[in-house]
Amino acid sequence: MPVNALEKIQRYLGPDGYTPKIEKMGGTSWDAVKEKVRKSVREVAEELVAIYAAREAMERKSFAPPDRIYEEFCSTFEYEETPDQARAIEDIHADMDDVKPMDRLICGDAGFGKTEVALRAAFRAVMDGKQAALLAPTTILSEQHYATFSRRLADFPIRVEVLNRFKSASEIKKTITDLRLGKVDIVVGTHRLLQKDVEFKNLGLVIIDEEQRFGVTHKEKLKKMRTLVDVLTLSATPIPRTLHLSLTGIRDLSIINTPPEDRQPIKTYVLEFDEDAVKAALEAELLRGGQVFFVHDRVRSIYSIAHFVQRLVPRARVGVVHGQMKPADIEKNMAQFIRREFDVLVCTTIIGSGLDIPSANTMLINRADRFGLAQLYQIRGRVGRGSEEASAYLLLPRGALLSRDAMKRLQAIKEFSEPGSGFRIAYHDLEIRGGGNLLGLSQAGHISAVGYELYTELMEKTVREIKGDASPVEEALPEISMGISAFLPEDYVEDVHQRLILYKRISHAANPEDLEALRAELADCYGPLPPTAENLLRVIGIRNLLQPLTAKKMGFDGKYFYIYFKETSPIDPAKIIALSRKKIKDLRFTPDFKLFLPAQGLSAPEILDQAEGLLKMLAQ
Repeated sequence: MPVNALEKIQRYLGPDGYTPKIEKMGGTSWDAVKEKVRKSVREVAEELVAIYAAREAMERKSFAPPDRIYEEFCSTFEYEETPDQARAIEDIHADMDDVKPMDRLICGDAGFGKTEVALRAAFRAVMDGKQAALLAPTTILSEQHYATFSRRLADFPIRVEVLNRFKSASEIKKTITDLRLGKVDIVVGTHRLLQKDVEFKNLGLVIIDEEQRFGVTHKEKLKKMRTLVDVLTLSATPIPRTLHLSLTGIRDLSIINTPPEDRQPIKTYVLEFDEDAVKAALEAELLRGGQVFFVHDRVRSIYSIAHFVQRLVPRARVGVVHGQMKPADIEKNMAQFIRREFDVLVCTTIIGSGLDIPSANTMLINRADRFGLAQLYQIRGRVGRGSEEASAYLLLPRGALLSRDAMKRLQAIKEFSEPGSGFRIAYHDLEIRGGGNLLGLSQAGHISAVGYELYTELMEKTVREIKGDASPVEEALPEISMGISAFLPEDYVEDVHQRLILYKRISHAANPEDLEALRAELADCYGPLPPTAENLLRVIGIRNLLQPLTAKKMGFDGKYFYIYFKETSPIDPAKIIALSRKKIKDLRFTPDFKLFLPAQGLSAPEILDQAEGLLKMLAQ
């Protein structure tokens, strides 16, 4: 592969353990593989675009603009909005001002203020006479949201209700009736909100929290809902599919990446299960007056773990919470932990979202190798919610042989300990899982065949094509063959990965400013450029000069400079004839659009000088 064409190289990302088939360069089998994937991609893209088109074709009246009451509500927020929060709120206002239904993803770390952003959208919808619904994946999270919405809206004439399993049958029946009559303005709930008996008088906005935690059936209902009403999705770690759709223009994306001022990184340790280490972690947190989450995701043995914790630290008050308990008992035990009547809560992943307990700053996760990356990140986000430094211990079985996937997940969660890592976690999860399923249709085999990066590129092009977006036809870059050494020497940039990254960046440099910036960066990082590196930058510069002339190829064979133009080239043959008469006497242009200029005995810098000079004259 010529170094001036390295933009064609992509990193292969596929399913774990899959070895891609190596195809011969110049053969036809790779084209056949790509064509097969392209057809499959088109089927998926058509479904994607159908959802998008249904929303685009639909028009609804713009929401009433924010008024004095809205401004008054905003002023009751006890904190100052972070810059990213303010931008996300502006994005939502722009969506609500438009006549097209909103479908926006708000990606922000736990505790970064997504709920306040959603509250303001819901407030504006209600002030316009619409109803709003907030869907949460768990009962505990729906209770937390209900408490937050009720507290924030207490001073305003807005009725907030909740539908989940903590409510009695009679309470649920009354709320459903009042929703139908329009007496409830905002309803918070679990997937119970998606059942057929729940009807709204004038639903205008649906807020979905942690969409990745809903089941397939619920996601299908949510997908249909997107064509009917405005949808706002909140997530700390969006599933790769969601992230992919956001980045390819099917959904809009706002990122809240500014942490609260006092937020600190969570110290994360990966270690084998050891009684002494567990005891030390528990006692250290209790000594500073804090609380501990001990996550054990097996209901069958959860009480054994609780007894184990009690034996290790006899003075600790230990509570238990898991999803198979009666709703009243879950609520009671959670409330006791929140009121600090328990020091340690042994629990399943039921605590994975939404809980905000600033006094809980140590977490132990048993069998951490069994959890997904996004799941680990969400669970760990339950600690470190205040200004205290928090710790998370990822416990593994002694002597366990972990899969490469599990090792990657644990390494990633350890690396991404800074506040605001959720967006990067989603990218990493995307890499580990090789793309996952798009729109619920299994595409794993096709992603395996060409890799995630090319698959995504094909998807983006197909989506644009189906949507009829005007996008320029990609012209193949001209080939350069100057017969000189042009590369980054191994003893100049020693790391092979860094060298490949630099090659790709140099190959993508599209103008003299980009090349000059790269020249300065190389000199700053690695020292003065060796001749071959300087040659490389100049070859790319020549390629950039050649591209507007729509040439296929330029080179120097030791006797002649030659340029092969396409028939569509803007070059005027009369101009070349004039040049040969006045400035370059030996210049020759043939009827098949080929240009030749004799030259011999040139050094590498002289070859490049003459090539640059010739192209600049042709461009005048």
